[in-house]
Amino acid sequence: MLDYDDLLLYWAQMVAEPALGEEIGGLFDHVLVDEYQDTNLLQASILLAMKPDGRGLTVVGDDAQSIYAFRGATVRNILDFPAAFEPPAQVVTLEQNYRSTRPILAAANVIALARRALHQEPWSECASRPSVRAWCRSRTTPTRPPSSSTPCWRGARRGSGLKQQAVLFRASAHSAPRDGAHPAQHLLQVKFGGLKFLEAAHVKDVLAVLRWAENPRTASRVFRAIQLLAGVGPKTGAGRVLDNVCAAPEGCALLAEQPVPDAARAGWQEFAALVERLAERPQWPADFELACRWYEAQMPRLYDDFAVRVLDVQQLARIAATSPSRQRFLTELTLDPPSATSGEAGMPLLDEDYLILSTMHSAKGQEWNAVSVLNVVDGCIPSDVATRNSAEVEEGAACCTWR
Repeated sequence: MLDYDDLLLYWAQMVAEPALGEEIGGLFDHVLVDEYQDTNLLQASILLAMKPDGRGLTVVGDDAQSIYAFRGATVRNILDFPAAFEPPAQVVTLEQNYRSTRPILAAANVIALARRALHQEPWSECASRPSVRAWCRSRTTPTRPPSSSTPCWRGARRGSGLKQQAVLFRASAHSAPRDGAHPAQHLLQVKFGGLKFLEAAHVKDVLAVLRWAENPRTASRVFRAIQLLAGVGPKTGAGRVLDNVCAAPEGCALLAEQPVPDAARAGWQEFAALVERLAERPQWPADFELACRWYEAQMPRLYDDFAVRVLDVQQLARIAATSPSRQRFLTELTLDPPSATSGEAGMPLLDEDYLILSTMHSAKGQEWNAVSVLNVVDGCIPSDVATRNSAEVEEGAACCTWR
């Protein structure tokens, strides 16, 4: 029984024997490797053992696209490849860009500043007037540039299709201030990338309350729902309440009597009444409306970007209204959930025009006539979690520029 890592380890040990390495390498006239910048040291050792003289060995890759060091990949594999053979391997650079214009290439080629990189000069025959602009706003409104300088807003006023434009960001959370806050409030927006719908914390919160009412002995749901109250944490009441509720035959009937901290007592009484009401007299979709009304009152305390998260709760309400019962709703939501959080949940109709919001990762391979990039500042691009040393800074910049 071998997993993927075992296959590599056994393969490497096998070809490390010179006779076996020569025999196995001789089975192949040509060995071609794609995305070589994403290989690790073990994979490189396999190649060199099979083709120690480099004859028939070709690797394709881009050191500026090395973004998987966290998985064990090392950019040194492709940087050191030419010198691994005698004579050195021939390097063929593919520098012409057929899709972008010169100003965009000049702005995006920040990775050229990397100290340890193969020298490349991307160029294009597509000339255009300067088309890269920058703007700054206050920290509280980072994603609301003036309408006169926003490509998507300016294009919308001129009548060009919104689908030909996009707003990109490094991480899905960076789009939160823009969701529902575009200068033209009537413009439809569709968001790609980010969390799946059922993975969002606020969606899990609402469903935890409903699933507790549906089945009082679902321990994980009970534990999550209890901690939504102010003053109740995993060590200040939640564990004891969980044990009592799951053990008691009455289930939700004794919630009001549970031992919670004094500071949480008032909020607990309201919450206990809600859960007992949902468990004893199920009325759908009125149950969902009650749960949402209570939860939305908690959201400003739980989340800084609660106004954006409310959109998902509203989307969940629209789904609930189509189900005949709470049980059917919870079952079907698990089997066939919406694909993404608020930006993409509730996709516009195919004949409607809408502005595209997307993470840089999800934007790979796409093309638009105009693109706005959010939060091009230190700490966001590259992420401040990837700036511990110069190598990580270069990798973080590569992750944002090559797409």
